Amino acid sequence: MLSVFSGLGLGLSLIVAIGAQNVFVLRQGIRREHVLPVVLVCALSDALLIAAGVAGLGVVISAAPWLVVIARWAGAVFLLVYGILAARRALRGGEELHVDDATSVAPASPGLATTTTSTRTALAPVLLTVLALTWLNPHVYLDTVLMLGSIAATHGDDRWLFAAGAIAASILWFTALGFGARHLGRWLRTTRSWRILDGIIAVVMVAIAISLVLPVLGG
Repeated sequence: MLSVFSGLGLGLSLIVAIGAQNVFVLRQGIRREHVLPVVLVCALSDALLIAAGVAGLGVVISAAPWLVVIARWAGAVFLLVYGILAARRALRGGEELHVDDATSVAPASPGLATTTTSTRTALAPVLLTVLALTWLNPHVYLDTVLMLGSIAATHGDDRWLFAAGAIAASILWFTALGFGARHLGRWLRTTRSWRILDGIIAVVMVAIAISLVLPVLGG
């Protein structure tokens, strides 16, 4: 059980931070849009990466650091584009969430209930976005694969119990973030609120994109 709790604690410490993936999950949760698929993709991706790290993929990444460099540039470009799109939404506005005082969904017209914002995004683009935010993030390979894999190795025969704890941490976090975010809906009823949120998202995405390439440029 010590290995399980060690993995749980370390897993939470690595993923409970402001990052592109968490910001996207939070936004989808607030929008009440495709929350379950997004949470499942994030949790399953983390599980695969943690398992790969424990199985020894971290050794491969250590031997081929150029893979991380490629991931840095690809991730930076993607985050920059996503940040620009969020900035455009912040400037144009037009998005709002229709909820009543109990934060339940209010019907837009008789017989038709809106489950999210005024415009609902198709599932495929949402899944492609969360996949890109997850797998094009070089930190996920450094932290989830390399670091967790290395620390798991110190637990010897209990390394898979350590991995189970880390995977449980990922499932708990993304479930809480995605489904807990809907309670913020009461504060995001207006277009102005969504413009502020998208403005924050744009700043975070662009800042992360810059932080990804600074080590490469500085080196």
